Amino acid sequence: MSFEGYQSWSLPSGLVPDEASPEWLSKGDNAWELTATSFVGLQSVPGLVILYGSMVKKKWAVNSAFMALYAFAAALLCWVLWAHQMSFGYYKNSPLVGKPINSLSNVFLLGPTHVHSMLPNADYVFYQFAFAAITVILLAGSLLGRMNFYAWMIFVPLWLTFSYSVGAFTIWGYGFLQHKIIDYAGGYVIHLSSGVAGFTAAYWVGPRHSHDRQHFPPNNIIQILGGAGFLWLGWTGFNGGSPLSAGLVTSLAVINTHICTATSLLVWLALDMAVYKKSSVIGAVQGMITGLVCITPGAGLVDPWAAALMGVMSGSIPWYTMMNLHRKSAFFQSVDDTLGVFHTHAVAGVLGGLLSGLFAKPKLLNLMYGNGVYGPGLLHSRGNIHPGLKQMAYQFVGAVFIAAWNAVVTSIICLVISRIVNLRMDEEALEVGDDAVHGEEAYALWGDGERMPKRRRLRIPLICRRLMPTPV
Repeated sequence: MSFEGYQSWSLPSGLVPDEASPEWLSKGDNAWELTATSFVGLQSVPGLVILYGSMVKKKWAVNSAFMALYAFAAALLCWVLWAHQMSFGYYKNSPLVGKPINSLSNVFLLGPTHVHSMLPNADYVFYQFAFAAITVILLAGSLLGRMNFYAWMIFVPLWLTFSYSVGAFTIWGYGFLQHKIIDYAGGYVIHLSSGVAGFTAAYWVGPRHSHDRQHFPPNNIIQILGGAGFLWLGWTGFNGGSPLSAGLVTSLAVINTHICTATSLLVWLALDMAVYKKSSVIGAVQGMITGLVCITPGAGLVDPWAAALMGVMSGSIPWYTMMNLHRKSAFFQSVDDTLGVFHTHAVAGVLGGLLSGLFAKPKLLNLMYGNGVYGPGLLHSRGNIHPGLKQMAYQFVGAVFIAAWNAVVTSIICLVISRIVNLRMDEEALEVGDDAVHGEEAYALWGDGERMPKRRRLRIPLICRRLMPTPV
């Protein structure tokens, strides 16, 4: 391609297209997308690594943090070797999944994306990997404190291949729900799937040690806040990167994300104070998470007032299901969901998806996806309510499909793995924790499983002792 014609333009030299920066590439969009992807990656490493390692009992700190770190690394290789093309590639008329081929050729990575953007495929592959990785790490929150690490090592690639890829392909790719479900950044694909799959896997793995289930205090609340901070601020890239450009929808998505999150946190905190008479730090973090999850499927598609209202709903409804319904329901009590991922992600994800179908604004939908791709939110179906009702029906169908697929496929994966290795650690490992599993402990403090060091005597060389005066 010749770029000589651009020399006559009054452009700064850094903006003139050349072989390293072709005319289809927007340097501004490219820079933002790489930044947004880094934000999303930081949510997992170190964000969820710190959050998980701090939110569990001390004896499980290393194991919990390492489950997150391992999943991040394993997900990357799976993603570039086959899972990206399964999620976003095209395979004849397949309604569920794309062709499992690798995404490693320079021709592909340095070519333009198939979506309406001005980015290379390398950006899109890495951005979507960060989404896939955080999904399986969120799922791990239901399994902390008892899952056999070798079983987890097998679970991660299998679940990404047969569960996550199908959800991403059907809603975001070329699947049978393409252009039907409003899911701006993963309320269904990421959060509903992780919540349902985590709860299902928790059923098959079994509960924690009985003593751990009764007494499971976090080992470092200050570090919980640090991990939560990475998660919250990282969501700027999570929702801000989904348009694949640095445009108007991006800006709206970012501010809506933080409005909803702050509102949700404050509502959860208010309910804790009203009912339990105490302001819980962990409760505030849970409210923060449900706000982030709820706004995700509609972040760039709703007005700020709607984002605030979604925050009120996400701070109250998941609070009720976790703090009230969970304790009274025999169904929820029968499954040991360690960090309550079902409530913070599945419940909040469905809530966000349905509210997005209610509040999505036609003008913003057109800016994001093009004219007429999705029906307007039900609240904006003025004069003709049928398109809004149809969109709400699609939102419901999408939630049912994602929940059912993850429940069934996760169960099959767990049953297959159980024929290879035990899903749950043995009782001795459950008693001891990190030291039995990894041979390492989070805090090397004296008196915590270590013997008292022997007292050292000061040895004076013989020649020095002879020169010392003899006491009378």
